[in-house]
Amino acid sequence: MRCLPLRKRMSNMQFIEMTGKQLLAAVNQDEFSPEEFEKANIREDSIVRINRQGDIEVRRPAGWDLVGGLIGEFEKRIQHASGHDWA
Repeated sequence: MRCLPLRKRMSNMQFIEMTGKQLLAAVNQDEFSPEEFEKANIREDSIVRINRQGDIEVRRPAGWDLVGGLIGEFEKRIQHASGHDWA
């Protein structure tokens, strides 16, 4: 099996970017609670992204931090809340 460099692997990943406020409206309490939002320092104006596997990453000054994940049928909820498709 051929292993692609990290840059190439990352370019194949798809995300939906949204604000913390949009994410809070889209998630279920059992996925990511308001307390977890606070602990991860996600505010309403934070920039977050979700990949197709449901990983939640938040934009920090020097990059992205993985802070949690979504479960179940999250794709349509994330698309609806953000108004975006996978890119």
